[in-house]
Amino acid sequence: MIRIILSFVLSLHIITLSPYGFCGNKPKEEWSKEKLALAMLYADEIGSSAVIVLHKGALVQEWGDTGLKIRTASVRKSLLSALYGAGIDRGLIDITLTLEQLDIDDRPPVLTQAEKQATVEQLLKARSGVYHVSSAETDKMKAMRPKRGSFKPDEHWYYNNWDFNVLGTIFERQTNIPLDQAFTEWIAKPLGMQDFIKDDIQLLWTDQSLHPYSVFWMTARDLARFGQLFLQKGLWQGKQLLSEDWVTTSTFAHSTIQNGGYGYMWWIRPDGSYYAAGYHGQYVLILPKEEVVIVNMVFSGTPGFDCMPDEIVKELRPFLNPVSHREFIDLVEKILAAGPEHIRW
Repeated sequence: MIRIILSFVLSLHIITLSPYGFCGNKPKEEWSKEKLALAMLYADEIGSSAVIVLHKGALVQEWGDTGLKIRTASVRKSLLSALYGAGIDRGLIDITLTLEQLDIDDRPPVLTQAEKQATVEQLLKARSGVYHVSSAETDKMKAMRPKRGSFKPDEHWYYNNWDFNVLGTIFERQTNIPLDQAFTEWIAKPLGMQDFIKDDIQLLWTDQSLHPYSVFWMTARDLARFGQLFLQKGLWQGKQLLSEDWVTTSTFAHSTIQNGGYGYMWWIRPDGSYYAAGYHGQYVLILPKEEVVIVNMVFSGTPGFDCMPDEIVKELRPFLNPVSHREFIDLVEKILAAGPEHIRW
């Protein structure tokens, strides 16, 4: 309990002394400190490691170790989506090209002629119709993956790591710029990310596929900047880092799924809010109507964690408790309940 109280007191101190260039000021509208305290108690209860709340670009709440680099898991996909927008803005990427035109293939059994007709845009929407085995594919993905040839390109939505991994290959092939360099120069530096370095992006290969999967290690406070960039329609300190058209198009529901939709590697909610989500409870939520950004991060190992001796990793694993989607939604509702009356979800 003492740790929880100290964490909250420290977070109130950070609101005043935050190093953020864009959100160092206090919110113009009143937020309930008591209700925020309850929300952060809940964050501690469910196992969150870091939480950041922004309202209209001002820092409302910063709790936990927001400077800890955490594996973002599938949040990487929304980060890559932003890179595609930046590449298109620079005239380096054409998302109408097909896999055949880009000379994309994979390990045997190789892609069929029909599969090669999928476009880059269809991969961005997870509608390629290519159901080749992929790197970083979970058991659940394997069980749900359709059979090869069961759908034509753009006929069916399937959360497909093959699509997402190949997009990394295509990005580097079209731009002739390494993924880590592009993100550093086009996104991280212009946003003034204070923790990110180029080595925080890794490409990992497996025997299953020719196409590696990317790993992004990032802090909650750097991801908050990324979320704020999207809330501001790609505009940052007077400069358009991403075109407004790309932000709008990439966060539009191109497929209807469950109680929401899927854009260009963004999850879309019916109310128009959208979020990046990663395994273990990593979230970047943008609420345009409320002008709010919420980041939740959960410790799942720091860089080098997977290289520790097996006996140490085995001892630590039980303490790495994921935050479920339902728990995150409950946390968001508690946070928004602390805001002005017009901010409700």
